[in-house]
Amino acid sequence: MLYESASRASAVLALNIEDLDLPNKQARVTVEGGDTMWITWGTDTAHLLPRLIAGRARGPLFLSAHRPGPHRRATTDPRDLGPDTGRVRLGYDRARILLGHYGDGLRLHQLRHSSATHLGDANTSANVIMAKTGHKSLRSVQRYVKPGLAAVHQATEVLSSPRRRG
Repeated sequence: MLYESASRASAVLALNIEDLDLPNKQARVTVEGGDTMWITWGTDTAHLLPRLIAGRARGPLFLSAHRPGPHRRATTDPRDLGPDTGRVRLGYDRARILLGHYGDGLRLHQLRHSSATHLGDANTSANVIMAKTGHKSLRSVQRYVKPGLAAVHQATEVLSSPRRRG
């Protein structure tokens, strides 16, 4: 989901089941400053989400493997507890450790960066990459958009008159 959505890990880990719009492969997230943004994902994530949700109707989407002990439960925000499972929301640090262990050394932010880079390599416009990643500045996105010589040739052909192209 991190790769397909190109979203910040903190936003994805904060998702609740009730934020998901599964048929449209999107979810509503609240980003820094309280703004609402929609993240979207592809078919691979869409196939995996029903198994992850496993019949739950509400609460955190990503859960830790174990229930918290009494002291941790008393200090945990009730919104971070799965109402059906009693398990706590998966935190950034634990997600980082799990990805490092099972993801061949990948880092959480690397998935977002790779996604934006691959979109840039596919000649996706910087404006679309900005909309997908939630970047506010074109300058932040420019590092992902590095068109190759083939893209420059293709752009040059657009400028050619129709009589000369045929």
